[in-house]
Amino acid sequence: MTQRQSQSPSTSPSKRQSSTRSRTEPDPTAERRRELGRFGEAYAARHLAERGMVVLDRNWRCEAGEIDLVLRDGRVLVVCEVKTRSSEAFGSPLEGVTERKAARLRRLAARWLAEHDLRSPDIRIDLVGVLMPAGRSPVVDHVRGVG
Repeated sequence: MTQRQSQSPSTSPSKRQSSTRSRTEPDPTAERRRELGRFGEAYAARHLAERGMVVLDRNWRCEAGEIDLVLRDGRVLVVCEVKTRSSEAFGSPLEGVTERKAARLRRLAARWLAEHDLRSPDIRIDLVGVLMPAGRSPVVDHVRGVG
């Protein structure tokens, strides 16, 4: 082991730094998707708040997953999944939410309530699709009570 430690790699320090940099550089496509998602979630939160809902939490995470938005709609706790797409080439944004995802959201809603030491007799799972066609205003599709 001592022998290995004393051996130095053949790559110079400057080359090691550049190869490290290339590993840490963000993937531009992935970054655009993240930006699109962040914009869509903010747009959806604003849209729902303008309709009288109160945003309680955004991007809540635990080891079991993430809830995009937690809101209150009157006395109802709403767990909301937001899907944002720039086109419908691969289907509408809401088609990205499967029954499996809806079941996970129900479990996450229970975890969110427990972590916040709250009780709510009425819990609803909503979906918001945000379509962002190039050069046009976003289109919001809000589906209430999917699970």
